[in-house]
Amino acid sequence: MLLDPRTGKPLAASGEKVPLTGVDAKDLARPDTGNIAPRVVTSGTGAPRLLLFARVSVPVADRKQDENQDQAGDLRGDQDAEERGLLFVVSEKVAAPAVYGAGRTGQLVDRNGKVCASAPTTGAALTAATGHRALPAAAANAANTSVHTGDVSGSVLGDGRNGLRRVTGWASVVSEDGKDDASGLGLTVLTAREVPPAKTGADHMWFALVAAGALVVIAVLVTLVLWGTMQRPLLRLHLSAARLARGVGEVPEERAELARPVPVLGFGEPGRAGRALESIRRQLLGETGPEPEQEVRRRPGVRALVLVCALVIAAWGVPLLFLLNRVPAAKAVPAAAVADQQARTEAAADRVQRSLGGSRTDLAAAASALSGASRERAAEVLRRERADHPTFRSLYVLDRTGALVLQVGKQPVRTLVPPTGEGITQVNTSGKIPAIAAYARIPAPGKAKGAKKAEDTAPAVVVAEIGVDALDDLVSRPGLGSVWLTDERHRVLAASVGFEAFQSLPSRRLTRLVAKTDAVPGGAGKSASAVLHAGTSPGEGLSVAAAAPLAQKGPAAGLGWRVVSAEPAAALKLAAYQVQARTMLAGLLALTAGSACLGWLHIVVVRPLRTLTGCAERLAAGDRRTVLFPVHHDECGSVTRSLELLRQALVERDRGAGADLAAVPAPSFQCGSAP
Repeated sequence: MLLDPRTGKPLAASGEKVPLTGVDAKDLARPDTGNIAPRVVTSGTGAPRLLLFARVSVPVADRKQDENQDQAGDLRGDQDAEERGLLFVVSEKVAAPAVYGAGRTGQLVDRNGKVCASAPTTGAALTAATGHRALPAAAANAANTSVHTGDVSGSVLGDGRNGLRRVTGWASVVSEDGKDDASGLGLTVLTAREVPPAKTGADHMWFALVAAGALVVIAVLVTLVLWGTMQRPLLRLHLSAARLARGVGEVPEERAELARPVPVLGFGEPGRAGRALESIRRQLLGETGPEPEQEVRRRPGVRALVLVCALVIAAWGVPLLFLLNRVPAAKAVPAAAVADQQARTEAAADRVQRSLGGSRTDLAAAASALSGASRERAAEVLRRERADHPTFRSLYVLDRTGALVLQVGKQPVRTLVPPTGEGITQVNTSGKIPAIAAYARIPAPGKAKGAKKAEDTAPAVVVAEIGVDALDDLVSRPGLGSVWLTDERHRVLAASVGFEAFQSLPSRRLTRLVAKTDAVPGGAGKSASAVLHAGTSPGEGLSVAAAAPLAQKGPAAGLGWRVVSAEPAAALKLAAYQVQARTMLAGLLALTAGSACLGWLHIVVVRPLRTLTGCAERLAAGDRRTVLFPVHHDECGSVTRSLELLRQALVERDRGAGADLAAVPAPSFQCGSAP
């Protein structure tokens, strides 16, 4: 309908009556109001209608008088103006949302929860649609509330009925930033399905208690073993060394401490250090001389003890990390999740097909505008078309011989042989950039659309190359995992993840799944889905995969393209996988904490103790030249200080007895680092 904005009267109309209740044509026609947002109104029959508006300007200087006197009177006052602004209004039925998958319903509701359109339902879906009448309003309320917080989708869980439970998913008809023309409509798309309640999984509380109890027992045993074999002997060694250091002092009462033997406790380094102290004590009393240094046979020491403790902790953590609570492949993913992956893949394929079909339709309209246009006018049409379609990387016109006569945008990847009619095609089958093109014949001037042999007389064809980035954005769907668009030879044309042009799919299992969708002679193919093992890409395990033909009919059906998706099963947040993830987390935490504690013990206790033992054995063997400096301020450092006092006492004793070897100062050695 074409309206005069000043009077609101229709100047021309076609088709059904346009409901204009509440429409202020004069206000909408003002150019300072920006784009006119669409709106949903109710027609005389009560059915909702979507109104689309556009401002148009028509020349009036040479306009002939219409036979209708009312219209002539309205136009008479504008004969002196060059153009006249009018309001163009289109009324169309509110489209029902597309529904994919068996047993699902689809509805489009307004902000009050009133159903504007419903997808056709049959069988089980029809039965499901008859109940739960409160869910559309609840979902619409959730959508209107959440859209202000940035959430444009969600779900609502209904009550159980006849052993089934209604689940309704909703998505607001708005863009992510909420600034598009559809934001003010307040429409929400609902999809619903009745599903059986999830079966109660096994009770893992008993397993958790047993695992926690075993970990506590292991921690207590490791602590007691380390205390009894390492920490307690080290403390006794510290006390014995301090007692001997007091015995070599000048206080007569304390010299009696040398008469008490040094107890040798523990094995490994603490036992060796105790035996060395006992030898030094006897040398101070003059009972024996320095012991000859002998090659010590390799025996288990404190390092071996720490290693055994690490193996005990690993015996608890490794099974949790790799073996226990594994999900059986046959029972891992429910059939409903596999069916949902296939339905969402079909929706992604339909989205790509609709976008390509819209590009083809818009290009056909541009081809009509190019008919009979001058070169300057044709270039302007192409520039405007590319500005309106950012997905077009290049627009060009070919003549009958295939020569490029006009081009806008980037250089074409490869020009086409002039095709007939209009459609979508794949430009190249190799190279670094996959190129897809929409094409349309430019009608010959003076030929009516659809005239006989119009294509034979058409002077040229207009082609629009669609960029790969646009296809990447089309196939990307939240929660669908990795998505690929493949050609008829199952090579990748676009993907939501990184890819190389015309590469194969990441796994052979995925390729075999796509092969199941291939059409039989005379058919268009069908969707397929499965649970795949061993990863559809490196690093992945079990995945839910699906493949769907790009189109079952229409121009895109002959391309043989497929949309393929693969979602890691662990990302589905299934109860079994949550238990598996928590079990793996417990094992990982145990291994991490055990490694950290034992590593700290090795650095702080084991290494200083081994160095201390070496210093004590060399002193007992007669090394009087090495000055011992304590490095640590703990028991090992205290024993080192006591050993230095004992060394000085031995040197003084050798001098007083007239020994042949004089105590000559020597280079310093820090007892705490390797000699």
